Amino acid sequence: MSRAMESLLAILDLERLELDLFRGNSPKAGWQRVFGGQVIAQALVAAQRTVDEDRFVHSLHSYFMRPGDPAVPIIYEVDRIRDGSSFNTRRVVAIQHGKAIFSLSASFQREEPGFDHQIDMPDVPTPEALIGEADLKEKFLKNAPENVRRYWERERPIEMRPVSLTHYISREKLAPVQNIWVRANGTVPDDRRTQAAVLAYLSDMTLLDTSLFAHGLSVFSGKIQAASLDHSMWFHRNCALDDWMLYAQDSPNASGARGLNRGGLYTRDGVLIASVAQEGLIRQRRKD
Repeated sequence: MSRAMESLLAILDLERLELDLFRGNSPKAGWQRVFGGQVIAQALVAAQRTVDEDRFVHSLHSYFMRPGDPAVPIIYEVDRIRDGSSFNTRRVVAIQHGKAIFSLSASFQREEPGFDHQIDMPDVPTPEALIGEADLKEKFLKNAPENVRRYWERERPIEMRPVSLTHYISREKLAPVQNIWVRANGTVPDDRRTQAAVLAYLSDMTLLDTSLFAHGLSVFSGKIQAASLDHSMWFHRNCALDDWMLYAQDSPNASGARGLNRGGLYTRDGVLIASVAQEGLIRQRRKD
């Protein structure tokens, strides 16, 4: 297992302080603020630990209110909104320096049969047909901007293979659509709750960038102030995270210094695992 995946699983193992109070830490990765996917995943773990083991998350909705400080722990306070015969509802507030930085509402359901359909996965090249990270670093990164190079050279718990690299190497205005193969960089325990938390973590990766494709920019551009504002996710089907998944993304709208992004996570054989929606700040920085 990679050190990055070991670190991720470690930070998802929250410390219980009280019945509904938990503490989480951040990895020592040199970030100036806590990665949004980490806070989503840790808040989901906190909520999961207050529901019965036969109840699994089917949706979450969250808001980012303040940037997280990676140098200090995050306190997660869970409110048990409702416990029903089929569904449970939880609200989680993440706190640092005495202030709320993030809130999450999650709904859990016991398994039951029902209608079943899904939209088809986009037709894209397989991950084996794409450039791997080793080749990417050797052929592409030597000419990439320093901030892009630092991002790709850092070991991550999630490996990525973009179907197209045009966005990273040019300022061409593109259709606001991107497809990225993703997989865990190491073994994820065969446990639905841990798998859901890892999916929540990776769901925040690359998504906001999609809203900048149409403008020939990226979140790596010094011209953009970018940050997640809200994040929603629906868990459709259980899936062991032991193979590549396609993260198909699009951005139907950008306006008011905000970009709306949507995503679908599919197994290699086209099963829709989860759907994601996120609005983020994409503010153009003013010139000095």
